[in-house]
Amino acid sequence: MTVQTSAFIDAMRVALGEARLASAAGDVPVGAVVVHQGKIIAQRHNEREASNDPTAHAEVLALRDASQVLNSWRLDECTLVVTLEPCVMCAGATQSSRIGRLVYGAANFEAGATASLYNVMSDPRLGHNPPVEHGVLAEESAVLLKEFFASKRS
Repeated sequence: MTVQTSAFIDAMRVALGEARLASAAGDVPVGAVVVHQGKIIAQRHNEREASNDPTAHAEVLALRDASQVLNSWRLDECTLVVTLEPCVMCAGATQSSRIGRLVYGAANFEAGATASLYNVMSDPRLGHNPPVEHGVLAEESAVLLKEFFASKRS
């Protein structure tokens, strides 16, 4: 389901800014923000290259930061907004955080785990199935990724 409310669009614009920071640092341009009660409480971008950490995806970093801000691992009153459909690791972390809602931009046909390849977020065996909204500023997210990978090939 795609619902492009102004709050999600504004949050996605912040996430896109984070994605640009990742790209400038030579990392895949993915950005994520966590929104709680209408305010962004965490914003991060991919940092795998900078930290030499395979788990330093934008979503995982933003979820960690949000948990510290709220002093709780349960993020059920939060929305995670991310520029690219989460991979299996990030979908698992998102699901485990008990996030209240997931919103993402571009589909991830190579590793997406919330609709494209897998659907971790709706698997009833996992016990927590938050609503997922996709396609918010998807074209802007996709363009950043295409430009990044085109620059790596040239």
